[in-house]
Amino acid sequence: MSPIEVVLIVLVVLAVAAAVPAIWVASRRRALRTRFGPEYDRVVAEQQDRSAAERELRERERRHAELNLTSLSADSRSRYTAAWEEIQARFLDSPAEAVGAADELVTRLIAERGYPTGDYDDHLAHLSVEHARTLTHYRDAHDIHLRNERGEASTEQLRQAVVHYRELFADLLGEDPVRQQTSDEPRPDTPQDVSSR
Repeated sequence: MSPIEVVLIVLVVLAVAAAVPAIWVASRRRALRTRFGPEYDRVVAEQQDRSAAERELRERERRHAELNLTSLSADSRSRYTAAWEEIQARFLDSPAEAVGAADELVTRLIAERGYPTGDYDDHLAHLSVEHARTLTHYRDAHDIHLRNERGEASTEQLRQAVVHYRELFADLLGEDPVRQQTSDEPRPDTPQDVSSR
């Protein structure tokens, strides 16, 4: 083997050795983007450093793996569905109370599934691992709920809060909280339907 061939082989080996870590990093990044969806972009923007954001997301995965999450029984699902329908009906007469009740119901559901509910930011981080696609809805709903508590939310904002809570609620429940109906059955009023009257 000539010295030129040896040098070429060494260069190829070095190039492959340099490419493997880059491929591994790209693969991990792609997995995080897939798992966290829009939450990935939000954390990157918040951290202003992609590596720090990705460490944060991997830490969330680690903490999430330590949770003892449970599925809901059929009875629990039925109770939550009935409670959600009651909240939607209550919205007609008392939108502010309905938003407060929706926040409480979602918090109870989060707790029953096994997620911690103490610190708001911590439970957002835990939820982001499996429910990242609906987390923006939860943040928006919670922000409106806080404005509502200060008396600063309009009826339209309250309606939006209930719609946002419904997205996370359905995701946590694993189904749409409004009973499925055939197309010829009338649908019950939802906050969205009410605003079009």
